[in-house]
Amino acid sequence: MKILLVGAGGVGSAFCAIAARRDFFEHIVVADYDEAKAREAAEAVKDSRFSSTRVDASSADDVAALIREHGITHVVNAVDPRFDMPIFNGSLAGGADYLDMAMSLSQRHP
Repeated sequence: MKILLVGAGGVGSAFCAIAARRDFFEHIVVADYDEAKAREAAEAVKDSRFSSTRVDASSADDVAALIREHGITHVVNAVDPRFDMPIFNGSLAGGADYLDMAMSLSQRHP
């Protein structure tokens, strides 16, 4: 699995620490609006499978571009729920599966 982790705050950093102990992850790209924070989270685990980059989570096009650039198979959303739809739509456009680590009821299901 090649993972795009969107969000390098507390939840994203915890994901990195746990994922570093799992062999089935081939590559994890840690992405955040604050590129320094993404780099810090990726480097903290001291694992060559991790890299970092900047992402604008409010842009589906930005998310889709990162998916294509890195050959991502799965997107893990670890940011504020207001970014759910752009990240979801970017995942869909980029051809990656999507996992949300939060819950949002901001849009009522039809």
